[in-house]
Amino acid sequence: MDLSKYLEKHSHGLESFQIKLLLFQLLRGLDFCHKKKILHRDLKPQNLLLSDDGVLKLADFGLARAKSVPSRTYSHEVVTLWYRPPDVLMGSTNYSTSLDMWGVGCIFAEICIGSAIFPGSKEVSDQLDKIFRIRGIPNEQKWSEVRELPNYNPNAYPAYCEISFLLVNSEFGKIGKTGQELLTMLLQLRPQDRVSAAGAMLHPYFSNLPRQIHLLPPTQSIFALRELQGLHRHR
Repeated sequence: MDLSKYLEKHSHGLESFQIKLLLFQLLRGLDFCHKKKILHRDLKPQNLLLSDDGVLKLADFGLARAKSVPSRTYSHEVVTLWYRPPDVLMGSTNYSTSLDMWGVGCIFAEICIGSAIFPGSKEVSDQLDKIFRIRGIPNEQKWSEVRELPNYNPNAYPAYCEISFLLVNSEFGKIGKTGQELLTMLLQLRPQDRVSAAGAMLHPYFSNLPRQIHLLPPTQSIFALRELQGLHRHR
């Protein structure tokens, strides 16, 4: 089934180690795509397939594009609203792998708490409000390029400050301090500040996974590792 359907059965999110295994597989798949210069551009739980054996696969590449060099201009009408990064919501058409990494952050949060972290209405302004309410409003000193985005309006929102994920939902406690730190690195407002898929896989959050997980060939499941066998059954 897809991850969205699976989450319907887990209204308070998934168990902590299962979250880690799913996130690692998502990052592993994306790292493979990004190294081939492919952007998925539509990451959301509905587009992730989950087998009975706990294997996660990226699906639905209908909006995927090859990221050429130098960068092309893409439509900002990509990614379902809830998983769309603030730079694209504000009209940026010059994006790269950071677009997908914001989606990873949204999915990471969702499998922790069992619901979307930024469930906006159909209005872009409401979606941005949902994001800024948790992540704070853009800092023009740290992100000067934001001023050039066509839909950026600094006066449209209250002076929100960044808040702890634990204040958003206590379920974030299950991923610990390192998990919350990685989530922060994925959900950076400024696209250049978002961690890459390759960088995220090396984060201390994954330090208790077998080292050999980084040496597996791309076509081999992480559950081929003896240490992970028997841990993939859904709880």
